[in-house]
Amino acid sequence: MTHHEPIGAELRRGPLREDDKVQLTDPKGKLHTITLHPGKVFHTHRGSFDHDELIGAPEGTVVSTTAGTDYLALRPLLSDYVLSMPRGAAVIYPKDAGQIVTMADIYPGARVVEAGVGSGGLSLSLLRAVGDSGSLLSIERRADFAQIAQGNVEAFFGGPHPAWRVEVGDLSDVLPDAVEPGSVDRVVLDMLAPWENLDAVADALAPGGVLIAYVATATQLSRFAEDARADGRFTEPTAWESMVRGWHLEGLAVRPEHRMIGHTGFLISTRRMAPGVPPPVRRRRPAPGAYAEAAVELDEAQLAADMAERTVSDKKIRRVHRSLDAQRERRLDAPGSTPGQDSVPPTS
Repeated sequence: MTHHEPIGAELRRGPLREDDKVQLTDPKGKLHTITLHPGKVFHTHRGSFDHDELIGAPEGTVVSTTAGTDYLALRPLLSDYVLSMPRGAAVIYPKDAGQIVTMADIYPGARVVEAGVGSGGLSLSLLRAVGDSGSLLSIERRADFAQIAQGNVEAFFGGPHPAWRVEVGDLSDVLPDAVEPGSVDRVVLDMLAPWENLDAVADALAPGGVLIAYVATATQLSRFAEDARADGRFTEPTAWESMVRGWHLEGLAVRPEHRMIGHTGFLISTRRMAPGVPPPVRRRRPAPGAYAEAAVELDEAQLAADMAERTVSDKKIRRVHRSLDAQRERRLDAPGSTPGQDSVPPTS
């Protein structure tokens, strides 16, 4: 039996190469991420060293600067890459991406749709999970964000991923034409008003399929839960959040870190009922005052302001595009490279 080598696997093993991203750790644990280029020099207040000292060396190499400071060199893990990659929009933190992959049961071969691609951080985790045999349709309203996401994904995997397709537009407009009704296994929504797309998602999901949404505020969480219940085609929603606290390890001084990754967002999931089958009636009695006299109407512009969502400047978007286009050109100019088919063309 022939085993297929997953895309990008060869980039994650072997000696360090030109254009590899390398994470450097100094004696105090401070991290620096660089891209290796022949002839370039890494400069720091702790001295400098040539990139050529790392090109061809194995991972786990320690290199010393001219001032005698040692740096440990390793390829960044996926979680490291997501937090250091060029971005136009904020990324979903690795702790939340891990929860999404596990709690939504994203498996090899799954047919997945995500909406709200941003900079492609979650797309990387979803592609890792579905593998080459699955499919991921990513829908993004902004073409410039879609291009940044594609550049980040290609840089990580070393080229276009065969399971990935990117579409620009609103989910409610794109999804009905992009997939057959009842053919999608999992849907992940990262947007201001995910409840507005429940109808399109219900049509696309197979019976038993999972819908999971990432929202930032309790108001969004409540609105999504109530609208999912009222829709009648989904199971009772489940909501949670995750927090990560590191620990300081120094001899017998073992204690929690003073800083932690606290609230980043809420996750809420539900599953598609069989066609024509209503969900079971809830037996628990709501608490007094749990429901307002009138439905809560949310203004998306005001919600964005309340969340301190800032507009990304055109200057920053252009700078990120130039960086990603340069990486793409170097990758395609490398010996033995084969140009791939881009779902979204590079910037002009």
